[in-house]
Amino acid sequence: MSARRPSLTPRLKPLSPRKSSIMSVLDIGTSKVVCLVARLDPIAESDMLRGRTHRVRIIGIGHQRSRGLKGGAIVDLDAAEQSIRLAVDAAERMAKVEIRAAIVNMTGGRLGSESYHAEVSLRGSGVTDNDIHRVLEAASMTGSRPGRTVLHSLPTAFGLDAVHGIHDPHGMMGEKLGVDMHVVSADQNAIRNLMLAVERCHLDVDAVVATPYAAGLASLVDDEAEMGVVVVDLGGGTTSLGVFAGGHIVHADGVAVGGNHITMDVARGLSTSVAHAERLKTLYGSTIATASDDRETVAVPSVDEDERDAVNHVPKSHLVRIMRPRVEEILELVRDRLKDAGFSSETGRRVVLTGGGAQLTGLPELARRILSKQVRIGRPLGVQGLPESAKGPSFAAPIGLLIYPQVAALEHFVPRHSGSYLGTGTDGYLSRMGRWIKDSF
Repeated sequence: MSARRPSLTPRLKPLSPRKSSIMSVLDIGTSKVVCLVARLDPIAESDMLRGRTHRVRIIGIGHQRSRGLKGGAIVDLDAAEQSIRLAVDAAERMAKVEIRAAIVNMTGGRLGSESYHAEVSLRGSGVTDNDIHRVLEAASMTGSRPGRTVLHSLPTAFGLDAVHGIHDPHGMMGEKLGVDMHVVSADQNAIRNLMLAVERCHLDVDAVVATPYAAGLASLVDDEAEMGVVVVDLGGGTTSLGVFAGGHIVHADGVAVGGNHITMDVARGLSTSVAHAERLKTLYGSTIATASDDRETVAVPSVDEDERDAVNHVPKSHLVRIMRPRVEEILELVRDRLKDAGFSSETGRRVVLTGGGAQLTGLPELARRILSKQVRIGRPLGVQGLPESAKGPSFAAPIGLLIYPQVAALEHFVPRHSGSYLGTGTDGYLSRMGRWIKDSF
């Protein structure tokens, strides 16, 4: 029995192409929480970034070490709330604005993809808005797995009779109109907890966006998204991937292994603290051994409190031998997930790496060998006002959240019933109480 696909997360209102606006976003990751405030000003269409309708200028930025998250999901609500509050406060002070709502990303929650096809009969005349609405409604009337909620519902292509791959069927003639719908979903409870952590900070959630989708929006040019590319976002607790083809995201997935696992391997292998292991990974870590690694040594502080001043010196090659197997495991998991989903050959021969883990020395070369594709590092494109420290791949996802309002109107969802209580605090007691406090004091 088919049922309407549930829509737990709120939906973003279309952004007017002729008006400026102030937007706020929250990148809540396992290793860091980033809050950005930006001004979006209308611009003329660009040849390189044809989907952009607004110029993004950063006016406020705040980032904090993330606490209370594991594998991209919240495990300590109080700690996560405190990290979000600190990041939001820093962004508010810099932008000199009060943040009332934000677009949030979702990295954990077992991201998954499903594709649907639906057809409706036409009445002998050209395709109208009503016909397109009917076929989109038909694609939305599909069965859904219990415990999952929809993040994105994107029509990727229309078809008329035997002709497929039509972008805009308005006015065209035919007997049957079809549509291919791609749906990205996540665990319902993981979404609830993420939204609850944000709402406890007296912020409304404008929308929830899958991290690989956001990273692709920020770092891909139109030709890449059209011909086929895989975006791999290497975060602290998870590695998520998005497949783009025909200008749309056509697949999303993730594995619960990330940069923090590499750090833990270094801490165990060198018998040092996690903080020192992270520093060693960042400063000296590499996935490719060189001839000088055996001669070059790195200082490894002891983890023993009684020997706080004791420092061990180990060859850099030893650090490389510890890190490389875990990085190979992550890339092999990505390769296997793409193969299992049937996208190993349909994504062209290009991979774009984003996330903090993408900054690891030698990673593009290792990824090129394991994935058998051309690899480049993805950085945010077409954004103004970013400090130098935020122009790297680790800020691709939060920048993508600022670009998302420009493409949110492409999605199609069944509207939520007004007044329904979803158990997240949205339109419930916590949200109403937060608004009352802000309005009264």
